[in-house]
Amino acid sequence: MRNIFRIYLPIIFLVSSCATKKEIWYLQDSEEFNNTTYQYESPKIQPNDILKIDIGALVEETAKPYNKPVTGQLGGNMGGSGNGNAMMLMQGYLVSPENTINLPILGEISTENKTVKELQKDLVKILEDGGHLTDPTVMIRLLNARFTILGEVGSPGTYNFSEDNITIFQAIGMAGDLQINGKRNDIMFIRERDGQRQIATIDIRSGEVFNSPFYQIKPNDLIIVNPNSPRVKQAGYLKDIASTVGILTLFISTYILITNL
Repeated sequence: MRNIFRIYLPIIFLVSSCATKKEIWYLQDSEEFNNTTYQYESPKIQPNDILKIDIGALVEETAKPYNKPVTGQLGGNMGGSGNGNAMMLMQGYLVSPENTINLPILGEISTENKTVKELQKDLVKILEDGGHLTDPTVMIRLLNARFTILGEVGSPGTYNFSEDNITIFQAIGMAGDLQINGKRNDIMFIRERDGQRQIATIDIRSGEVFNSPFYQIKPNDLIIVNPNSPRVKQAGYLKDIASTVGILTLFISTYILITNL
């Protein structure tokens, strides 16, 4: 009886834990989406974003008063990458809850419902129309773009990105790919934009994901990869086995104690 238990328990465990190709392959119908058009959507600037804004002009010296003074990073040891990142963030402009930033000389500027490129164009126009600078240039970058990914991935955590756009597949790659037991057809997104919270799921087994508004990651997205059924069952079996072993151990210990009295 003991030998049968030893033989069949691993077999039952393996069968119940296995997943099919249909459950784990990405983009199984990708050929249907070959040579289709796509368009990247630039995210709108949100409160608590930190913007690095560099203003230039035909005569470089004339643009200096319009830029945030450079402090702390010249001529000294910054004490590691952590301090370096903090210093870089300090050189940016924090977007207020009212969707504004405060620039030298120009004062308060609205960022409401604007992308980074739209704000760049607005600042160039303000500098030109106000007679501030000749041939002004404005470069803006979001410094604190990040997303958080949790669950069945190689390295759950919060990740920063500097690109204007990254996709769900890039985000998964940054987190070390999905674990074999990650649920690919029900990846949850929690997105907070413009004072509203959106909760949705996507299926990365299908090319339909390309048409999803969640295909492109937005700053502060939360991504949750839940375990699939075999993983949940596996966890249940392990718990049951541990409980059974504990009960047997207690029974045997009690039996030995009683027989030795």
